[in-house]
Amino acid sequence: MEIKDLLIFQSVAHNGSISKAAEELNYVQSHITARIKSLESKLQTQLFDRHSRGTTVNSEGKKLLVYTEKILFMIEEMNKDFRDSENPSGSLEIGTIETVMKLPMVLSIFHKNFPNVDLTLKTGVSKVLINQILKNELDGAFVTGFGKHPEIEQIDIFQGELVIISDRKSIDYEHLKTKPLLVFNSGCSYRTRLENWLHEEGIMNPKIMEFGALETILGGVVSGLGISLVSRSAVSHLEAAGIIQCYPIPKKYSAISTVFIRRADTYLTNTMEKFIDTINEFKKESRPPLITPIFNVSDYNKYPV
Repeated sequence: MEIKDLLIFQSVAHNGSISKAAEELNYVQSHITARIKSLESKLQTQLFDRHSRGTTVNSEGKKLLVYTEKILFMIEEMNKDFRDSENPSGSLEIGTIETVMKLPMVLSIFHKNFPNVDLTLKTGVSKVLINQILKNELDGAFVTGFGKHPEIEQIDIFQGELVIISDRKSIDYEHLKTKPLLVFNSGCSYRTRLENWLHEEGIMNPKIMEFGALETILGGVVSGLGISLVSRSAVSHLEAAGIIQCYPIPKKYSAISTVFIRRADTYLTNTMEKFIDTINEFKKESRPPLITPIFNVSDYNKYPV
């Protein structure tokens, strides 16, 4: 069995069409058909149901597809390893939640030290990023509120405190708990903690407003639209300026850790090893504030109360 036969099989299975697979792989259709028939002959089973609309992978084909994806993934990992060196190149896809305030400095240090690595950053909520790691869609990810998983290894990065924030008008907790929640999509660990705290306080169906960016959430809070749960370090400048109020919640909801995760069974390439080394070196050193806060005090004028 040849690797290129598995590549052809995978393409036909994903495209549901021999003609589309031929176009994707730059082969003539007759070659694709011949290789699929050869593969079926070697395995002594039919892999596709053929019909007027194309081809559909059957139960035997689905079984082979699982093995094929594992084999091709391992081959790519092998190729990555042999391309690596003390000056690694290639690609590294990293996921992150939007609230990792110290991430830009880590990325900046890595890029300066290893400029030949094509570093891609994708944002999302923790639940989605964890699933992408398990599916090998990302090389690694920064997430919060992560426990333990048998297929994932993790590195502790930062410890932080979450606080509820509202606009500058000080109110008591009873009124605070009735405000709309300004949060990220479902799967965000901050949102889950805020909802769990409110449920414990007897608020079962709070009004929820979903946003895609932290800056928008902060702007909504400053303008009096509602409350949110964020890292204190992300809003300390707004609290010091008297633009927002911060409210503590019980430690079981406020204590938060940010971790870097990757699949435990993937080969640790030199590129990934260098990235993890960068994270660990950053943790050891005492550094000044990394970046201008995502929401500046001067932006307050955009949200008159």
